[in-house]
Amino acid sequence: MRDKRIKIIIYSYVCFASLVAQQVPLEYYGRESFLIEGTSIVDSLKESPYDRLPVSYKSIVREPVWDLSKNSAGLSIRFNTNSTLIRVRWEVLNDESMNHMTETGIKGVDLYFNNSGFWQYVGSGRPYEKIKNNQLIIEKMKSEMREYNLYLPLYDGIESLEIGIDSLSIITKPNKSTDKPIVFYGTSITQGGCASRPGMAHTNIISRKLGIECINYGFSGNGRMEAEIATLIANIDANFYVIECMANVSKDQIKENTIPLVNIIRNKHPKTPILFVENVMFESGYLNQSVYNELLLEDKELKHQLNIMIHNGDQNLFYIETDGAIGNDHEGTVDGVHFTDLGFLRYADYLIRNFKKLELINK
Repeated sequence: MRDKRIKIIIYSYVCFASLVAQQVPLEYYGRESFLIEGTSIVDSLKESPYDRLPVSYKSIVREPVWDLSKNSAGLSIRFNTNSTLIRVRWEVLNDESMNHMTETGIKGVDLYFNNSGFWQYVGSGRPYEKIKNNQLIIEKMKSEMREYNLYLPLYDGIESLEIGIDSLSIITKPNKSTDKPIVFYGTSITQGGCASRPGMAHTNIISRKLGIECINYGFSGNGRMEAEIATLIANIDANFYVIECMANVSKDQIKENTIPLVNIIRNKHPKTPILFVENVMFESGYLNQSVYNELLLEDKELKHQLNIMIHNGDQNLFYIETDGAIGNDHEGTVDGVHFTDLGFLRYADYLIRNFKKLELINK
């Protein structure tokens, strides 16, 4: 009987403590309290801290490229806190939706924490309210200082963003890494279509696995190896550049744009490695001979353009073949072209293996 009374007292105390903890007010913290990663452009040069292009590019790039640059693909915010809970309050620009991609991937957010060097998934903020959302991601944690990374929407933009923590805790901004980033320029797949949540885009997976910041210039349907974007990425002192534009360019565009793109980068970075990724074969191409032949001809033209430059003395250009890049079971896409989470994970691992093979990284 005595043991039963003790258990009741303990249970009552736990319930009371839990209730008190729940009643601790929240405080929200904005841009000044976290580090934005996935960009090399300072806030003062952008319309919004969560844009991917400087405002000066609004009159330089084509309108679709500018509109897509307002999507926060590849961006994340990093912060430290000892809070017992994490809330996220975010507002998106457009309430985008698509018939082959989850709304969590399009306009949700994705929280990870640093678990002894391994970035572990915590939970996602799902856009229940479409435009303005306020969601509890995790609660009832021990009050220990942890490092968090919150990935931002892939196919929508951020109007405002705040992190909510309990008022008894603190939040601090980590130091920015001095390592050179990996810069990606590409298509809808580069932008993250069709990951189920932001953390599963391959640039974000690669960044987590390697501990290297990745900058994402994926523009859905508009990754055309254009001089304007080449000029932008040439201003970034990159570890190396990954060009994965093949799904958005024709054979003629490859012939016209490849060498100028390389020359623009080479004017500022004569020896920085530049990797070109060939087409990932569309699933229809295994039966549709027209699709199959078109993609192979594009790859052949890309090889030809790179060989011209290599023959002329550029020894830091690399051609990445994609056979098996998303597996050989034909289960890595949502529509025969765009990747599922499985496809993205396989593709990220495949690229990492190639980076190591080329001795571009040693992690």
